[in-house]
Amino acid sequence: METALQISNLYKSYKNTDFKLDNVSFHVPKGSIMGFVGKNGAGKSTTIHAVLNIIQKDSGEVTFFGQTMDDENRSIRNDIGVVFDTLHFSGELTPKKLEKVFKDIYDNWQGEQFFSYLNRFQIPADKKIKTLSRGMNMKLSISAALSHKAKLLILDEATAGLDPVAREELLDVLLEFVEDEDHSILMSSHISSDLEKVADYITFIDQGKIILTETKDTLMYQYGIARMKQSDFEKIDPSAYLAMRKRGLQLEVLVQNKREFSREYPDIIVDNTTIDEILPLLTQEDVK
Repeated sequence: METALQISNLYKSYKNTDFKLDNVSFHVPKGSIMGFVGKNGAGKSTTIHAVLNIIQKDSGEVTFFGQTMDDENRSIRNDIGVVFDTLHFSGELTPKKLEKVFKDIYDNWQGEQFFSYLNRFQIPADKKIKTLSRGMNMKLSISAALSHKAKLLILDEATAGLDPVAREELLDVLLEFVEDEDHSILMSSHISSDLEKVADYITFIDQGKIILTETKDTLMYQYGIARMKQSDFEKIDPSAYLAMRKRGLQLEVLVQNKREFSREYPDIIVDNTTIDEILPLLTQEDVK
């Protein structure tokens, strides 16, 4: 399987804090959307910043399309489109003036495509960026990322600040992007329903460590949550589940194959699950 992005044993520590990226490893296959999820402070943005050389990693290897990105390798930078959760454009510029800036930055800049996205997202080309709403600014960033023939999009909370209708519009654009099998997306988001609609794979991170990478369909259709009393839990083989937590008087148990579990323990109810339910089980988040 060809990869657009390969991250191997990425390590980054900080002085005066216990947090670190602890040998983070996963890859984004070509032609796919990888959802990247974790609690606030789990290491999603730090990983993305280290991957893009915005912060210096202590060790590990990152390759894009089999190549290492450095300051001299301009071609890789042209092949990557990036959208962060905060805007990095001057508020005094208009989208129309911003287009001229990007024309000088990217070798493959597509001005007509950029203005086409502005029209599609109903972004006024002649208004100063500082007057646009957060949602409009996010769509402006996405328009720019999609307008220089990028092969890989890296989106850090790109749907944040968008209303449900705008998010659906963006998700449609992302699905159109990966119709080209040479295109791929790494997308971090705390809106798990968005990832459930478009992602092919999901990678979970917690406290700087990768704890699970799985196909989205496997998570949705094979994994399950068994709900039971303590007396039932004590009868279960520890190899039959991945994680558990107590919720009131009930135990929730994450199982990797709900059908096999139900055959083995027919008296225990097993429900379908979601990313929002899997994450706290894997990370042992306290229930409030």
